Amino acid sequence: MKALRKLCLALCLLSALALIWGLLSAQSLIWQPAAVAVCLMGAIGIGAVPALQNYQYTAWIITAVVAAMIYPAAFLKWGSFDLRNKWLILVVVQIVMFGMGIQMSLRDFTGLGSTGKGVLIGLTCHFTIMPLTGFLLTKILHFEPEIAAGIILIGSCSSGLASNVMVYLARANLILSVTVTAMATLAAPFLTPVLMKLLAGTLIQIKFINMMMEIIKIVLVPIGAALLHDYLKRALSAKRRMVYLIATACMLYLLALPMGLYHVQQNYLPEAAMQSVEVFGFLVGAFVVGAAYHQLYRAKPKVDQYIPYLSMFGIIYFTAVTTAAGRENLLHVGLLLFLASVFHNGAGYFFGYWLSRLFGLDKNSSRTVAFEVGLQNGGMASGLAGTMGKLATVGLAAAVFSPWMNISGSILANYWRRKPADDIPETNVDVMHSKQDL
Repeated sequence: MKALRKLCLALCLLSALALIWGLLSAQSLIWQPAAVAVCLMGAIGIGAVPALQNYQYTAWIITAVVAAMIYPAAFLKWGSFDLRNKWLILVVVQIVMFGMGIQMSLRDFTGLGSTGKGVLIGLTCHFTIMPLTGFLLTKILHFEPEIAAGIILIGSCSSGLASNVMVYLARANLILSVTVTAMATLAAPFLTPVLMKLLAGTLIQIKFINMMMEIIKIVLVPIGAALLHDYLKRALSAKRRMVYLIATACMLYLLALPMGLYHVQQNYLPEAAMQSVEVFGFLVGAFVVGAAYHQLYRAKPKVDQYIPYLSMFGIIYFTAVTTAAGRENLLHVGLLLFLASVFHNGAGYFFGYWLSRLFGLDKNSSRTVAFEVGLQNGGMASGLAGTMGKLATVGLAAAVFSPWMNISGSILANYWRRKPADDIPETNVDVMHSKQDL
């Protein structure tokens, strides 16, 4: 594998020469494929350079952006199949969130008792600093309404597991990090629609209940399935049998829906109630998936190691499709959006850290809050934009902000790692599990 990566580095250099030649000679047939080759070979090849290994995932994101900007048609439709299909987006974002849930554990929620003050400060900072900073940026930079709404949206989402990885690399307070991430994820179905209604309600139409239901479907349902799998790992045999019995009943319910049960519900229940029935169906499906996945895990225990890579692929998919769909908008506001991402992300780090210090947290915990505030869940933002049918506008901010968050987070984490604030908690290694795979 190392030999392959070195070969890709060599091909990356050759492609770079072709790129330069194509640009100087203004031959698009040369520089366009060469640009994609540089990114693709570089994404594979930097794995051979120890100092750059942490940026490999970011390199794949950049590859997706470059390829989609140069060849947008390849990422919009395959034949008659639309890659922006609402159900495809829903499934992919659920896979992304399931991968996030696999890296979580029910034990992550037990840290609340020992880190209550830090969690409260982290959640308060996260759901105030980032949405308000996003709102301020839209007023200063005067983006089009739907693009501006996307900036507020990514600022209003919960933090993702990337923050846990950065905290681990920085040797900060990992127990606090995973607890804040878990609690922010649970709070998102209510707080994200509230913030969007308050801050972006004049930019796009926000239906509070609809958005709340969508967040439950794309975030809580897949994470719930993953946590059920985590529960079954340690459950007693009798409790496992009970779970499998419930899962069987859930499966029968799902099978009955296309056989006429759904039409019966539709005929006898009001439209508002049908929305709850739909979410209930997803929750039932999550129970089935969690139990079925655990059976797969028992047969193939290493499967947990590969699920995060599916999540990574999902994020790359969102980035490519969003970039291709919003290419014309990016050509006009791409640089401005990037500057907004730098300021937005930097404000999260700065205010997250210094407000935590002001409220009495130690340096390690303050560093943790900085990551939890500054790093948003881009997958959730992209998924919501997709379910709105506005991937090309509302989804643009997530496509631009996500790569920069990975780059800046890695740089800051490695900087703080070289400048330890306090004793490194021994529990970091235990709590991390396999999160470093992300």
